[in-house]
Amino acid sequence: MREFIVEADGGSRGNPGPAGYGSVVIDATTGETLAEAAEYIGVATNNVAEYRGLLAGLRTAHALDPSASVHVRMDSKLVVEQMSGRWKIKHPDMKPLAAAAATVFPPDQVTYEWIPRAQNKHADRLANEAMDAGKRGEQWSASESTAELRSTGSAEAFQGRGRAQLSSTGSVDALKGRGTHTGPSDVGPADALKGRGELRDQPPPAATVTTTEKSSADTRAARNVATPTPGWAPADMGAPATFVLLRHGETPLTPQKRFSGSGGTNPSLSPVGQDQATRAATALATRGTIQHIIASPLTRTRETAAAVADRLGLPVTIEEGLRETDFGAWEGLTFGEVRERYPEDLTTWLADPTAQPTGGGESFADTATRIAATRDKLTATYAGRTVLLVTHVTPIKTFVQLALGAPPESLFRMELSAASISAVAYYADGNASVRLFNDTSHLR
Repeated sequence: MREFIVEADGGSRGNPGPAGYGSVVIDATTGETLAEAAEYIGVATNNVAEYRGLLAGLRTAHALDPSASVHVRMDSKLVVEQMSGRWKIKHPDMKPLAAAAATVFPPDQVTYEWIPRAQNKHADRLANEAMDAGKRGEQWSASESTAELRSTGSAEAFQGRGRAQLSSTGSVDALKGRGTHTGPSDVGPADALKGRGELRDQPPPAATVTTTEKSSADTRAARNVATPTPGWAPADMGAPATFVLLRHGETPLTPQKRFSGSGGTNPSLSPVGQDQATRAATALATRGTIQHIIASPLTRTRETAAAVADRLGLPVTIEEGLRETDFGAWEGLTFGEVRERYPEDLTTWLADPTAQPTGGGESFADTATRIAATRDKLTATYAGRTVLLVTHVTPIKTFVQLALGAPPESLFRMELSAASISAVAYYADGNASVRLFNDTSHLR
């Protein structure tokens, strides 16, 4: 039986906006490109374009040999997980495309694998050529293809799937966009600290580490930032539990910088906050790495989580341990108002993590104990999975503080914007890596 690799991609310049797809069929044994397909499809979303690319690639492979086995490789986690049957398909524009793709070959002849964008350059370039052609009012033709196979060779990549290439400097381009990354990512991968705060293309990796086939590239990327033994790749600690930390959108209290914890009025999102939640959902859907959604029980986090859940087609689980700190009598007050009314209590609170806000609120030490217990429970439950935690300022800062082993006073040195995204990956040896995304300009 012949073996084909189908690599597919799609893009939208605007999401939705002018869109196109590209796909390539490769001989898995020789690495030879057998056929290419690309098309400008008008205005559509990224996900629809990706599905159109998949469908075109499968149909092209079927025309070459309907009895072949096909291994699909895409950088869309959403498409891969949905076509693999692990995620539900709820979006009306994608359901018919997924159904059509599922019938091109018998299910037992097709397998799916998520790959980083950097390994999907051939299909990505075809998709961009199709969109460029559409901009000119034309359709793509094979004669204008400039796509090239990556230097490692697709056949080699297919035959070695389940192996992650790791260098001692931790170079992985998984889920990295073109050039510098300036906005939220799917952040399943935690390639924080790479290039000491900058994202750069790295030289080819020098060593390999075997992983299980189900270990996805985003978790391999996260594992890369663990501190390696000098001169060697880091030990394979298994797939980490990756927590994507999303702060809720704005409430009426947020722009006024008022204390808003778990003991206050429990405000809903403002119109600005609702828009931020919708835009965060779009950003996370585009990246496509979230497998579960867990939220704090408070209204603002439930509403933010609901916006993401509606976009991703995932249920929301409520976790009491993710609630915000109880600020006692300070709830609803500004920092200046607290300083005027309770100056001694505020001074003590700022200096001592065990001090409670006036009126019997929750100390930072108490919050840290609660968050650590929640972290341990979720890490054990979701090992090897990427989970969105929709929560609040203090819990997110505490997750980061604990992961970094930073002192409690570090909480006062972090700024966390509404609807901002961070990520922490936890490994089997107890170590963690952190990635921060605090630029929410694209969410306004």
